[in-house]
Amino acid sequence: MTDAPYLPGHQLQLLQGGQDYFPALVAAIDASQTEVRLETYIYAFDAEGERVAQALERAALRGVRVALLMDGIGTPQVPTQWQQRWNAAGVHWLRFAPLGRLGLLVPSHWRRLHRKLVVVDGAVAFCGGINILDDYNDPQHGPQQVARFDFAVRVQGPLVAEANTAMAQLWDRLLATRQLGQGQWSAARAVWQTMAHPQHVSKTPDSQGGALAALVLRDNVRNRKRIERAYRKALGSAQREVLIANAYFLPGGKLLRALVHAARRGVRVRLLLQGRYEYFMQYHAARPVFGLLLAAGVEIHEYTSGFLHAKVAVVDQQWATVGSSNLDPLSLLLAREANVVVQDAAFATELQQRLEAAMAQHSRPLDAQDFWRRPWGQRALDWFAYGVMRLTLLLAGRRY
Repeated sequence: MTDAPYLPGHQLQLLQGGQDYFPALVAAIDASQTEVRLETYIYAFDAEGERVAQALERAALRGVRVALLMDGIGTPQVPTQWQQRWNAAGVHWLRFAPLGRLGLLVPSHWRRLHRKLVVVDGAVAFCGGINILDDYNDPQHGPQQVARFDFAVRVQGPLVAEANTAMAQLWDRLLATRQLGQGQWSAARAVWQTMAHPQHVSKTPDSQGGALAALVLRDNVRNRKRIERAYRKALGSAQREVLIANAYFLPGGKLLRALVHAARRGVRVRLLLQGRYEYFMQYHAARPVFGLLLAAGVEIHEYTSGFLHAKVAVVDQQWATVGSSNLDPLSLLLAREANVVVQDAAFATELQQRLEAAMAQHSRPLDAQDFWRRPWGQRALDWFAYGVMRLTLLLAGRRY
Protein backbone atom coordinates (compact mmCIF):
# COMPACT_ATOMS: atom_id res chain seq x y z
CA MET A 1 0.00 0.00 0.00
CA THR A 2 3.00 2.31 -0.02
CA ASP A 3 6.15 2.94 -2.04
CA ALA A 4 8.23 2.07 1.01
CA PRO A 5 8.57 -1.69 1.56
CA TYR A 6 6.90 -3.09 4.65
CA LEU A 7 9.41 -4.92 6.81
CA PRO A 8 8.69 -7.28 9.72
CA GLY A 9 10.22 -7.12 13.15
CA HIS A 10 8.77 -3.88 14.52
CA GLN A 11 7.72 -3.31 18.10
CA LEU A 12 5.24 -0.44 18.23
CA GLN A 13 3.84 1.58 21.11
CA LEU A 14 1.02 4.03 20.45
CA LEU A 15 1.46 7.24 22.45
CA GLN A 16 -1.48 9.60 22.96
CA GLY A 17 -0.64 13.18 23.80
CA GLY A 18 2.16 14.63 25.83
CA GLN A 19 1.18 12.60 28.89
CA ASP A 20 2.41 9.48 27.07
CA TYR A 21 4.96 11.01 24.74
CA PHE A 22 7.21 13.15 26.91
CA PRO A 23 7.93 10.59 29.65
CA ALA A 24 8.81 8.02 26.97
CA LEU A 25 10.96 10.52 25.07
CA VAL A 26 12.86 11.74 28.12
CA ALA A 27 13.42 8.16 29.29
CA ALA A 28 14.88 7.23 25.89
CA ILE A 29 17.18 10.27 25.86
CA ASP A 30 18.32 9.57 29.42
CA ALA A 31 19.14 5.98 28.42
CA SER A 32 21.10 7.05 25.31
CA GLN A 33 24.73 6.00 24.99
CA THR A 34 25.95 7.23 21.61
CA GLU A 35 23.62 9.55 19.70
CA VAL A 36 20.33 11.46 19.86
CA ARG A 37 18.77 13.10 16.80
CA LEU A 38 15.60 15.18 17.21
CA GLU A 39 13.60 17.12 14.63
CA THR A 40 10.53 19.22 15.42
CA TYR A 41 8.48 22.02 13.95
CA ILE A 42 7.73 23.77 17.26
CA TYR A 43 10.09 23.76 20.20
CA ALA A 44 8.41 25.73 22.96
CA PHE A 45 10.43 26.36 26.09
CA ASP A 46 7.50 25.72 28.40
CA ALA A 47 7.48 23.08 31.15
CA GLU A 48 7.63 20.14 28.73
CA GLY A 49 10.15 21.85 26.49
CA GLU A 50 12.45 22.45 29.42
CA ARG A 51 12.17 18.79 30.48
CA VAL A 52 13.35 17.71 27.05
CA ALA A 53 15.99 20.47 26.92
CA GLN A 54 17.41 19.27 30.22
CA ALA A 55 17.47 15.67 28.99
CA LEU A 56 19.37 16.73 25.85
CA GLU A 57 21.79 18.69 28.02
CA ARG A 58 22.37 15.70 30.31
CA ALA A 59 22.99 13.44 27.33
CA ALA A 60 25.53 15.80 25.77
CA LEU A 61 27.36 16.27 29.08
CA ARG A 62 27.95 12.53 29.36
CA GLY A 63 29.39 12.38 25.84
CA VAL A 64 26.35 11.52 23.71
CA ARG A 65 26.28 13.24 20.31
CA VAL A 66 23.10 15.35 20.20
CA ALA A 67 21.73 16.93 17.01
CA LEU A 68 18.60 19.07 17.39
CA LEU A 69 16.86 20.59 14.35
CA MET A 70 13.93 23.01 14.77
CA ASP A 71 11.93 24.77 12.08
CA GLY A 72 12.66 28.47 11.69
CA ILE A 73 8.98 29.49 11.69
CA GLY A 74 7.66 27.02 14.23
CA THR A 75 10.57 27.91 16.52
CA PRO A 76 11.33 31.58 15.79
CA GLN A 77 13.92 31.86 18.54
CA VAL A 78 15.79 29.92 21.20
CA PRO A 79 16.07 31.66 24.58
CA THR A 80 19.55 32.98 25.32
CA GLN A 81 19.72 30.87 28.46
CA TRP A 82 19.24 27.67 26.51
CA GLN A 83 21.58 28.71 23.73
CA GLN A 84 24.29 29.13 26.35
CA ARG A 85 23.46 25.92 28.23
CA TRP A 86 23.26 23.78 25.10
CA ASN A 87 26.45 25.25 23.67
CA ALA A 88 28.29 24.69 26.94
CA ALA A 89 27.06 21.09 27.17
CA GLY A 90 27.85 20.31 23.53
CA VAL A 91 24.31 20.05 22.17
CA HIS A 92 24.47 20.79 18.43
CA TRP A 93 21.36 22.66 17.31
CA LEU A 94 20.17 24.34 14.13
CA ARG A 95 17.04 26.14 12.95
CA PHE A 96 15.70 25.07 9.57
CA ALA A 97 15.27 27.92 7.06
CA PRO A 98 14.88 30.91 9.39
CA LEU A 99 12.88 33.69 7.73
CA GLY A 100 14.92 36.47 6.19
CA ARG A 101 13.96 40.09 5.72
CA LEU A 102 11.17 39.30 3.23
CA GLY A 103 9.71 36.52 5.34
CA LEU A 104 6.93 34.50 3.73
CA LEU A 105 6.83 36.80 0.71
CA VAL A 106 9.46 34.45 -0.72
CA PRO A 107 7.60 31.31 -1.93
CA SER A 108 10.54 29.02 -1.16
CA HIS A 109 10.14 29.96 2.50
CA TRP A 110 6.78 28.14 2.54
CA ARG A 111 8.64 24.81 2.43
CA ARG A 112 8.99 24.01 6.10
CA LEU A 113 10.38 21.25 8.29
CA HIS A 114 7.14 19.90 9.71
CA ARG A 115 8.15 16.35 10.60
CA LYS A 116 8.55 15.25 14.21
CA LEU A 117 11.21 12.55 14.34
CA VAL A 118 13.52 11.31 17.06
CA VAL A 119 16.12 8.55 16.83
CA VAL A 120 18.10 7.41 19.86
CA ASP A 121 21.24 5.27 19.47
CA GLY A 122 19.97 4.06 16.10
CA ALA A 123 17.77 1.68 18.08
CA VAL A 124 14.51 3.44 18.91
CA ALA A 125 12.54 6.06 16.99
CA PHE A 126 9.58 8.31 17.70
CA CYS A 127 7.35 9.61 14.91
CA GLY A 128 4.07 11.48 15.03
CA GLY A 129 2.38 14.83 15.21
CA ILE A 130 3.48 15.94 18.67
CA ASN A 131 5.70 19.01 18.86
CA ILE A 132 7.92 19.82 21.82
CA LEU A 133 5.04 21.74 23.31
CA ASP A 134 2.89 21.33 26.40
CA ASP A 135 -0.55 19.89 25.60
CA TYR A 136 -2.23 22.71 27.53
CA ASN A 137 -0.25 25.48 25.84
CA ASP A 138 -1.44 26.76 22.46
CA PRO A 139 0.97 29.12 20.63
CA GLN A 140 -1.92 31.17 19.20
CA HIS A 141 -4.62 30.89 21.85
CA GLY A 142 -2.71 30.62 25.12
CA PRO A 143 -3.47 28.28 28.05
CA GLN A 144 -6.10 25.61 27.43
CA GLN A 145 -8.40 23.68 29.75
CA VAL A 146 -8.35 20.51 27.63
CA ALA A 147 -5.24 18.74 26.37
CA ARG A 148 -4.42 18.83 22.67
CA PHE A 149 -5.53 15.61 20.90
CA ASP A 150 -2.52 14.10 19.17
CA PHE A 151 -0.53 10.90 18.68
CA ALA A 152 2.97 9.56 18.19
CA VAL A 153 4.41 6.08 17.89
CA ARG A 154 7.52 4.63 19.53
CA VAL A 155 9.23 2.19 17.18
CA GLN A 156 11.92 -0.43 17.44
CA GLY A 157 12.82 -2.33 14.30
CA PRO A 158 14.25 -1.96 10.81
CA LEU A 159 12.67 1.40 9.90
CA VAL A 160 14.67 3.10 12.68
CA ALA A 161 17.80 2.87 10.53
CA GLU A 162 16.00 4.56 7.63
CA ALA A 163 14.84 7.38 9.89
CA ASN A 164 18.35 7.81 11.25
CA THR A 165 19.83 7.99 7.75
CA ALA A 166 17.25 10.54 6.57
CA MET A 167 17.85 12.75 9.59
CA ALA A 168 21.64 12.52 9.26
CA GLN A 169 21.51 13.41 5.57
CA LEU A 170 19.35 16.48 6.19
CA TRP A 171 21.57 17.61 9.07
CA ASP A 172 24.73 17.20 7.00
CA ARG A 173 23.26 19.07 4.04
CA LEU A 174 22.06 21.98 6.16
CA LEU A 175 25.35 22.28 7.97
CA ALA A 176 27.38 22.02 4.78
CA THR A 177 25.41 24.73 2.98
CA ARG A 178 24.93 27.07 5.88
CA GLN A 179 26.31 30.54 5.36
CA LEU A 180 28.98 30.70 8.03
CA GLY A 181 31.48 33.35 8.92
CA GLN A 182 35.11 32.57 8.23
CA GLY A 183 35.89 32.07 11.90
CA GLN A 184 33.08 29.57 12.41
CA TRP A 185 33.70 27.33 9.43
CA SER A 186 36.42 25.09 10.83
CA ALA A 187 34.50 24.32 14.02
CA ALA A 188 31.27 23.70 12.11
CA ARG A 189 33.02 21.38 9.66
CA ALA A 190 34.48 19.37 12.54
CA VAL A 191 31.02 19.06 14.10
CA TRP A 192 29.57 18.03 10.74
CA GLN A 193 32.17 15.29 10.30
CA THR A 194 31.57 14.02 13.83
CA MET A 195 27.82 13.89 13.35
CA ALA A 196 28.09 12.40 9.87
CA HIS A 197 30.40 9.58 10.97
CA PRO A 198 29.56 8.51 14.52
CA GLN A 199 31.97 6.10 16.10
CA HIS A 200 29.22 3.68 17.01
CA VAL A 201 25.49 3.43 16.55
CA SER A 202 23.49 0.70 18.22
CA LYS A 203 21.69 -1.61 15.85
CA THR A 204 18.02 -2.43 16.06
CA PRO A 205 17.29 -6.04 16.97
CA ASP A 206 17.04 -8.43 14.05
CA SER A 207 13.69 -10.16 14.25
CA GLN A 208 11.27 -11.64 11.79
CA GLY A 209 8.42 -11.31 14.25
CA GLY A 210 6.61 -8.18 15.21
CA ALA A 211 4.54 -5.82 13.10
CA LEU A 212 4.95 -4.97 9.44
CA ALA A 213 5.76 -1.27 9.17
CA ALA A 214 7.45 1.31 6.95
CA LEU A 215 8.62 4.90 7.17
CA VAL A 216 7.08 7.19 4.55
CA LEU A 217 8.81 10.54 4.05
CA ARG A 218 7.75 13.58 2.05
CA ASP A 219 10.13 16.18 0.67
CA ASN A 220 10.45 18.38 -2.41
CA VAL A 221 13.05 16.28 -4.22
CA ARG A 222 12.58 12.51 -4.46
CA ASN A 223 9.56 11.93 -2.24
CA ARG A 224 7.00 14.48 -3.32
CA LYS A 225 3.91 12.23 -3.37
CA ARG A 226 4.73 9.25 -1.17
CA ILE A 227 2.48 10.09 1.77
CA GLU A 228 -0.47 11.02 -0.44
CA ARG A 229 0.00 7.82 -2.47
CA ALA A 230 0.05 5.75 0.71
CA TYR A 231 -3.33 7.22 1.69
CA ARG A 232 -4.80 6.77 -1.79
CA LYS A 233 -3.70 3.13 -2.03
CA ALA A 234 -5.13 2.39 1.40
CA LEU A 235 -8.43 4.04 0.45
CA GLY A 236 -8.51 2.21 -2.88
CA SER A 237 -8.18 -1.18 -1.19
CA ALA A 238 -10.57 -0.45 1.71
CA GLN A 239 -13.40 -2.97 1.95
CA ARG A 240 -15.29 -2.11 5.14
CA GLU A 241 -14.32 1.10 6.90
CA VAL A 242 -12.01 4.10 6.90
CA LEU A 243 -11.42 6.34 9.91
CA ILE A 244 -9.24 9.43 9.51
CA ALA A 245 -8.40 12.06 12.12
CA ASN A 246 -6.69 15.12 10.72
CA ALA A 247 -6.12 18.61 12.04
CA TYR A 248 -5.93 20.58 8.79
CA PHE A 249 -7.98 18.94 6.07
CA LEU A 250 -8.12 20.15 2.48
CA PRO A 251 -7.39 17.18 0.19
CA GLY A 252 -6.46 17.65 -3.43
CA GLY A 253 -8.48 16.25 -6.33
CA LYS A 254 -7.06 12.71 -6.38
CA LEU A 255 -7.32 12.18 -2.65
CA LEU A 256 -10.79 13.73 -2.55
CA ARG A 257 -11.95 11.39 -5.32
CA ALA A 258 -10.49 8.40 -3.46
CA LEU A 259 -12.57 9.30 -0.39
CA VAL A 260 -15.72 9.78 -2.47
CA HIS A 261 -15.22 6.55 -4.44
CA ALA A 262 -14.67 4.55 -1.24
CA ALA A 263 -17.90 5.89 0.26
CA ARG A 264 -19.89 5.30 -2.91
CA ARG A 265 -18.85 1.64 -3.13
CA GLY A 266 -20.18 1.02 0.37
CA VAL A 267 -17.14 1.60 2.58
CA ARG A 268 -18.00 3.46 5.77
CA VAL A 269 -15.80 6.57 5.70
CA ARG A 270 -15.57 8.69 8.84
CA LEU A 271 -13.54 11.86 9.30
CA LEU A 272 -12.67 13.38 12.67
CA LEU A 273 -11.68 16.98 11.96
CA GLN A 274 -10.96 20.19 13.79
CA GLY A 275 -14.18 21.72 15.05
CA ARG A 276 -12.78 24.66 17.00
CA TYR A 277 -11.71 27.78 15.19
CA GLU A 278 -7.91 27.92 15.16
CA TYR A 279 -6.69 29.59 11.96
CA PHE A 280 -8.80 31.49 9.43
CA MET A 281 -7.39 29.80 6.30
CA GLN A 282 -7.38 26.23 7.60
CA TYR A 283 -10.86 26.53 9.08
CA HIS A 284 -12.68 28.22 6.22
CA ALA A 285 -10.82 26.83 3.18
CA ALA A 286 -11.80 23.26 4.10
CA ARG A 287 -15.55 23.93 4.17
CA PRO A 288 -16.20 23.97 0.40
CA VAL A 289 -15.15 20.32 0.08
CA PHE A 290 -17.40 19.18 2.93
CA GLY A 291 -20.53 19.36 0.78
CA LEU A 292 -19.12 16.94 -1.80
CA LEU A 293 -18.05 14.50 0.90
CA LEU A 294 -21.37 14.65 2.76
CA ALA A 295 -23.28 14.11 -0.49
CA ALA A 296 -21.22 10.96 -1.12
CA GLY A 297 -22.09 9.57 2.30
CA VAL A 298 -18.89 10.43 4.15
CA GLU A 299 -19.52 11.02 7.87
CA ILE A 300 -17.80 14.12 9.26
CA HIS A 301 -17.34 14.63 12.98
CA GLU A 302 -15.98 17.87 14.39
CA TYR A 303 -13.76 17.66 17.48
CA THR A 304 -14.95 20.38 19.85
CA SER A 305 -13.55 19.75 23.35
CA GLY A 306 -10.12 21.16 22.59
CA PHE A 307 -7.71 21.47 19.69
CA LEU A 308 -7.27 18.43 17.49
CA HIS A 309 -3.72 18.08 16.16
CA ALA A 310 -3.69 14.38 15.19
CA LYS A 311 -2.67 13.12 11.74
CA VAL A 312 -3.67 9.45 11.87
CA ALA A 313 -5.84 6.96 10.00
CA VAL A 314 -7.11 3.37 10.19
CA VAL A 315 -8.42 1.24 7.31
CA ASP A 316 -10.28 -2.04 7.87
CA GLN A 317 -8.69 -2.36 11.35
CA GLN A 318 -5.55 -3.61 9.58
CA TRP A 319 -3.74 -0.64 8.02
CA ALA A 320 -2.84 2.41 10.09
CA THR A 321 -0.68 5.49 9.89
CA VAL A 322 0.65 7.88 12.53
CA GLY A 323 2.69 10.89 11.51
CA SER A 324 3.12 14.60 10.99
CA SER A 325 1.36 15.05 7.64
CA ASN A 326 -1.95 16.83 7.45
CA LEU A 327 -4.16 16.21 4.44
CA ASP A 328 -3.81 19.76 3.17
CA PRO A 329 -1.65 21.55 0.58
CA LEU A 330 1.00 22.74 3.03
CA SER A 331 1.77 19.18 4.17
CA LEU A 332 1.20 17.30 0.91
CA LEU A 333 2.92 19.77 -1.42
CA LEU A 334 5.37 21.96 0.47
CA ALA A 335 6.59 20.61 3.82
CA ARG A 336 8.98 17.89 4.92
CA GLU A 337 6.83 15.28 6.62
CA ALA A 338 7.21 11.81 8.14
CA ASN A 339 4.59 9.11 8.72
CA VAL A 340 4.89 5.55 9.95
CA VAL A 341 2.53 3.18 8.13
CA VAL A 342 1.63 -0.13 9.73
CA GLN A 343 0.07 -3.41 8.66
CA ASP A 344 -0.92 -4.87 12.01
CA ALA A 345 -4.39 -5.65 13.34
CA ALA A 346 -3.56 -5.11 17.00
CA PHE A 347 -2.01 -1.68 16.46
CA ALA A 348 -4.74 -0.57 14.04
CA THR A 349 -7.48 -1.72 16.41
CA GLU A 350 -5.96 0.15 19.36
CA LEU A 351 -5.73 3.35 17.35
CA GLN A 352 -9.30 2.96 16.08
CA GLN A 353 -10.59 2.49 19.63
CA ARG A 354 -8.86 5.71 20.73
CA LEU A 355 -10.39 7.60 17.79
CA GLU A 356 -13.86 6.21 18.33
CA ALA A 357 -13.71 7.19 22.01
CA ALA A 358 -12.80 10.75 20.99
CA MET A 359 -15.65 10.82 18.49
CA ALA A 360 -18.14 9.59 21.07
CA GLN A 361 -17.02 11.85 23.91
CA HIS A 362 -15.53 14.96 22.36
CA SER A 363 -17.04 15.57 18.93
CA ARG A 364 -20.30 16.32 17.20
CA PRO A 365 -21.47 14.94 13.83
CA LEU A 366 -21.84 17.45 11.03
CA ASP A 367 -25.40 17.35 9.78
CA ALA A 368 -25.68 17.70 6.02
CA GLN A 369 -28.86 19.79 6.15
CA ASP A 370 -27.38 22.14 8.74
CA PHE A 371 -24.27 22.44 6.62
CA TRP A 372 -26.23 23.55 3.57
CA ARG A 373 -28.16 26.05 5.69
CA ARG A 374 -25.01 27.95 6.67
CA PRO A 375 -25.43 31.74 6.50
CA TRP A 376 -24.40 33.31 3.22
CA GLY A 377 -21.77 35.38 4.99
CA GLN A 378 -20.05 32.26 6.27
CA ARG A 379 -20.22 30.63 2.83
CA ALA A 380 -18.60 33.71 1.33
CA LEU A 381 -15.74 33.50 3.83
CA ASP A 382 -15.33 29.79 3.06
CA TRP A 383 -15.06 30.32 -0.69
CA PHE A 384 -12.82 33.34 -0.23
CA ALA A 385 -10.40 31.29 1.89
CA TYR A 386 -10.55 28.42 -0.60
CA GLY A 387 -9.76 30.77 -3.48
CA VAL A 388 -6.87 32.38 -1.63
CA MET A 389 -5.44 28.94 -0.86
CA ARG A 390 -5.55 27.92 -4.51
CA LEU A 391 -4.03 31.23 -5.60
CA THR A 392 -1.25 30.79 -3.06
CA LEU A 393 -0.45 27.36 -4.45
CA LEU A 394 -0.45 28.76 -7.96
CA LEU A 395 2.10 31.37 -6.93
CA ALA A 396 4.18 28.63 -5.35
CA GLY A 397 4.20 26.79 -8.67
CA ARG A 398 2.10 23.85 -7.52
CA ARG A 399 -1.17 22.52 -8.90
CA TYR A 400 -3.60 21.06 -6.41
